[in-house]
Amino acid sequence: MLKALFTIAFLGLLAAGGYAAWYVSTPVEVRQLPIEFEIPPKSGFRAASARIEAAGIAVGPLQFELLARALGRAHEVKAGIYELTFAPTPRELLEKLIRGEVVQAEVRFIEGWNFRQLRAALDASPAVRHDTRGLTDTQLLAKLGATEGHPEGLFFPDTYVFAKGASDLEILRRAYEVMRRHLEREWAERDPVSPYKSSYEALIMASIVEKETGRAAERDLIGGVLANRLRMGMLLQADPTVIYGLGEQFDGNLKKIHLLTDGPYNSYTRAGLPPTPIAAPGLGALRAALKPAKTDALYYVSRGDGTSEFSRSLEEHNRAVRKYQLHGAR
Repeated sequence: MLKALFTIAFLGLLAAGGYAAWYVSTPVEVRQLPIEFEIPPKSGFRAASARIEAAGIAVGPLQFELLARALGRAHEVKAGIYELTFAPTPRELLEKLIRGEVVQAEVRFIEGWNFRQLRAALDASPAVRHDTRGLTDTQLLAKLGATEGHPEGLFFPDTYVFAKGASDLEILRRAYEVMRRHLEREWAERDPVSPYKSSYEALIMASIVEKETGRAAERDLIGGVLANRLRMGMLLQADPTVIYGLGEQFDGNLKKIHLLTDGPYNSYTRAGLPPTPIAAPGLGALRAALKPAKTDALYYVSRGDGTSEFSRSLEEHNRAVRKYQLHGAR
């Protein structure tokens, strides 16, 4: 009798062991491929297994949990959105969850974008969790813990890679911190004769430089001319500041009436810098503002091919304007 019981128990262990070996090494059934599933933050393994099963991945929640606990890895699963492009074995799936191989996405903030464009890019991204939608700019800055009262120019233009489903607030926080680090470093290494009273003033100038030229080779000279004019108390006369002040009213055609109508961003009627940046400057523009080229030039005009003609005097500048059939002094 005892021998028979022992035999039955032994065969049961063999069967269980055989099933376990089969389970661990056999690909799970998947409803469709590719397929996505999400494990929310702070989910226990049992809840995570249930979500995977509900998504259409026949992992067998009980068996999957037993596997994870037998290996002592149940507490190592990472939250996030995952994608399967093939049917894995339970062991392969567990390793994927432990490594946190979540779906990656990206959003790109372009140099020279204003904050309205930046927020629109985030709002349009299906990979982002839209936690800032409906917030005013002031409320958004408060959420970030920013000390500035205006969001323009505070977010570094770059391509940001993130886990799919990440909060847009976290992406903005990253962009804000990156801009702050770049600005602090460039401010610490600035030209000692730069005409700015604060790093924020330098950021304002960098945003103007960013909008004034798309040519990397000319940024330093543009920065030098604008720094010269600021230092001498001359009007900056930069069209992009006027355009920014017009906001959504600007239809692509800058008219003389726009240059003559006073406003806080009209650098044709007001001396000094505008009250805030007018766009998001890249690293090249930051450096051009804080370490500009040494130049005697006080004016520049577009040649119409993306480059500029620089002049030291108003007489030279007027000749250049006539030559290139453009109006307006800068």
